[in-house]
Amino acid sequence: MADTEEEKLLMQKIARVMDETRSSNATHIRKLKELSTLRSSSSPLQFFSAFSKALIPLFNFQRRTASVERTVRFVAVFASTRDPNNASDCDTFLEEFLRFLLVAAVAVNKTARFRSCQIISEIIMRLADDAEVSNELWDEVIECMKLRVGDKVPVIRTFAVRALSRFANDSENSDILELFLQALPSEQNAEVRKTIVLSLPPSNATSAAIIDCTLDVSELVRKAAYCVLASKFPLQSLSIKLRTIILQRGLADRSAAVTKECLKLLKDEWLLKCCNGDPVELLKYLDVETYELVGVSVMGALLKAGLVRVQDGQSLRQFIVSTHDTTEGDTGHGNPSIQLMEAEVALYWRTVCRHLQIEAREKGSDAAATMGTEAAVYAAEATDNNDILERVLPATVSDYVELVEAHLVAGPNHRFASRQLLLLGAMLDFSDATNRKVASAFLQELLHRPLEHEVDESGNMVLIGDGINLGGDRDWADAVSGLARKVHAAAGEFEEVVVGVVEELARPCRERTADFMQWMHCLAVTGLLLENAKSFHWVQGKAIEPAELLHSLLLPGAKHVHLDVQRVAIRCLGLFGLLERKPSEELIKQLRFSFVKSPPPISIVACKALVDLGMWHGPHEVDRAMGRELSSQFRDDKMAFSPVNFCETDGNLNIELLDLLYAGIDINDWGKSVDTDENESVQSVLGEGFAKILLLSEHYPSIPASLHPLLLAKLISLYFSNDTKDMQRLKQCLSVFFEHYPSLSANHKKCLSKAFIPVMRSMWPGINGNPGGSPAIVSNMRKRAVQASRIMLQMMQAPLYGKETETEDENGSREFPETMCGSVQSLLECGEEGLAIRIATEVASFHTKKSPAEKSYVSALCRILVLLHFRLSEQEAIKLMRMLLNRVADSVAAEKELVKELKRMAERLTAVDRHPDQELLQDQANLILGRLELDLNLNLDGSMAMPSTPGPHSTRPTRSRRRVRHEETSSDEEISPTSVVPNIPGTLSTRSQRASKTAALTKMTTNRAIRINEDDEGEEGSEVTSQEDSDESDQCTE
Repeated sequence: MADTEEEKLLMQKIARVMDETRSSNATHIRKLKELSTLRSSSSPLQFFSAFSKALIPLFNFQRRTASVERTVRFVAVFASTRDPNNASDCDTFLEEFLRFLLVAAVAVNKTARFRSCQIISEIIMRLADDAEVSNELWDEVIECMKLRVGDKVPVIRTFAVRALSRFANDSENSDILELFLQALPSEQNAEVRKTIVLSLPPSNATSAAIIDCTLDVSELVRKAAYCVLASKFPLQSLSIKLRTIILQRGLADRSAAVTKECLKLLKDEWLLKCCNGDPVELLKYLDVETYELVGVSVMGALLKAGLVRVQDGQSLRQFIVSTHDTTEGDTGHGNPSIQLMEAEVALYWRTVCRHLQIEAREKGSDAAATMGTEAAVYAAEATDNNDILERVLPATVSDYVELVEAHLVAGPNHRFASRQLLLLGAMLDFSDATNRKVASAFLQELLHRPLEHEVDESGNMVLIGDGINLGGDRDWADAVSGLARKVHAAAGEFEEVVVGVVEELARPCRERTADFMQWMHCLAVTGLLLENAKSFHWVQGKAIEPAELLHSLLLPGAKHVHLDVQRVAIRCLGLFGLLERKPSEELIKQLRFSFVKSPPPISIVACKALVDLGMWHGPHEVDRAMGRELSSQFRDDKMAFSPVNFCETDGNLNIELLDLLYAGIDINDWGKSVDTDENESVQSVLGEGFAKILLLSEHYPSIPASLHPLLLAKLISLYFSNDTKDMQRLKQCLSVFFEHYPSLSANHKKCLSKAFIPVMRSMWPGINGNPGGSPAIVSNMRKRAVQASRIMLQMMQAPLYGKETETEDENGSREFPETMCGSVQSLLECGEEGLAIRIATEVASFHTKKSPAEKSYVSALCRILVLLHFRLSEQEAIKLMRMLLNRVADSVAAEKELVKELKRMAERLTAVDRHPDQELLQDQANLILGRLELDLNLNLDGSMAMPSTPGPHSTRPTRSRRRVRHEETSSDEEISPTSVVPNIPGTLSTRSQRASKTAALTKMTTNRAIRINEDDEGEEGSEVTSQEDSDESDQCTE
């Protein structure tokens, strides 16, 4: 009894100490001494017993208040602190306390598990390295925390990960690291993912996982990833590719906090610690020749943050030395008065000069927009930036030209630096005639510079570059054209200079004495002209006329024996057609022929040209160039695309452009070429082109509106096709298209409503003549079709942009303004009501006895149907849908849950029906079906009420229940709707509302007990399977 009283008194003292620690952390040091004194004055067993009992209320307190968190911290500090004067008692107490916490960590109560994991993690993080704890106990702690990593409560998982983080660096506990890497991708909670990322040690295995987290959906996780990369991964430990990925993602992140963390990594760790504050040295770690855009982004971020300053004596002029001085690294090829610069240095000066120019311009604009002292400050800043820019740039244009020419002569190793210097030319002043003359002569040299090539072992010339652009590089061609437009800025001067060069280069081509390299050089300069010319007005009357250019250079080049010459010539033909007022017949014929008959690389370029011309001039104008003059009435009556046999046509027959392009989507054997981009194919080009046409459909009135649903259905099928899974560019393009297309116009939603059923028919296996296959293949095909249906549902329910937005009434139903779709009568076709009626009609058109594929198809349609909403303004559509739901429910009567969903939908429709007892007239129903272009014969005599949900079949062989079931079935058959005749519109006949109520009441009163028992049994062993189960059974049947 005395021991009990003594323990109770000790527990009260401990509880009082803990209670006093809740107020402030400042009292913890003093209270630690008091508690240590109590421990030393009592026996270890007695003190631990009192301490654990005093701590039990903490395990029942779930809220994470500041006072409770201070108590938890105090307990952890006390348990982890080792008193040198009483070390053995401290070690004994720690082991006993950890065992006590391990028991609570596996408790059923989630609060107890949470507090125990929290205290364990605090103890482990605070425990000294020389703490005396047995290995067996540590193993128990580690195993328990590994188990808690899979706990269903996120906060428990968080503290379990935190507790294990101290052991993750130990090679003996490699399973902890494997557990972290395994749990990270599948973890749903952002806080847990963040804790895992912060707990990962630096290694090759963890670097990939951490860098993947820079794309995490949570801002906290992305920020934690950059924090770990900064603290645990030195710059030299990462590959060049990983460095560029980290910076590219971080500097472009949508969150300012993440961008700030990435900039902190870039500045504090990489720039200052690893590169001693030298930005050029940092650029060397990034391989700017391969990752130029990343280097530009890094320099832009550093310049914006004010971390790059141009020191006195630093300028481009330091690379232009006296002719009497020797040149460092002179190989004998460059000008001896020029010091060649590295790629990183060239990029550095290009970005610095560009930044100074932009800053001077912005400060000048700010000075002009303000007054007084503020304007003077802005003007002074603009002047300072202009002075620095003038000091940095070469003194004269001649010096600039010599600097660029020296790098050009130095060979391909200095090509990147040469292009950076060309881009610097846009910042020079060419207003002086002498400067323009020097720069013009330099431009003539650039344009006449032949394409680079190599000679193989057989003596054949092999082109270096893409074979399309000047210099074999798009960036190089842009740099040359930018400098040319800057030098020859007067109207028509640029075109005149480049046409003169084209005329000189075309002479051997016209005389048929040029080799394929000369052809490609001439066509590259021609493409540069056509791409930058504003109009043929500035080309006419020059050295070579547009018509002469077409017939003497472009068309012969398209028929050249060399495929690379054909490809660049076809590209020039497409650019030429964009500048024409009306496309010429010879040009269109050649593009169509190349599209149909040429190898894939040329077909892709021809396809791009045809799509561009069709969008620029309109498909009708392109067809008119071929002599096809169709009346507007004939075009409007066109309901489908004409079939095209690519094996029998050369593209010049009586085939419209859209028919030709549409047929190209279905050609799967275009072939692949190693010379083309892996993301480029004829299908991807056509998919992107048709998406643009549909987005801008109001600009193409010559395209019949009846063809829009066919195009949309083809794009949706193409997106979910297994053949296009590797076409990432097409996938990205169509995903953006699906997001914006339905929100631009209500007419687009009308088109989507019409395309829904054709898409589902074309994608669902086993119906409409679609092939099936193995169960796995059929399952994947169904999953893709279901995904397509959900995407189309989201598109249908997406709100409209701008003025065509939806409004909500008091019942939550979405209402369209009356100006949509052109008239009030067309609201039905644009809304969810029209889609719902289309789906219901499709379901009602199937046999009563359906195949497994048809069952799964109808079930999938009904699952979309119950998600659609009806507006109050569409009262006639509501009544018609109530009638159709009877047939829909009868078609899926075997699926109990789905029938319940349909019944709920019927109740919602009844609630929004202003006159639920009023029947829909036959003419009104036919009018709605006619507007939706549906063919369904309905007999509207009878009630619109849903039939009662059939009870599940009983599995017991009780005779009395069978008799009741048989009688009820017979009664239902006498008054139930008649079956739908296959392929023939059936007649819907329903019992009256009063008869339905009478039958229902009779069943409820006479057979209530039997029904309850049967329902209970049905819940345990229902014959209705889930969607997945039904799919599997259907596949086995097939």
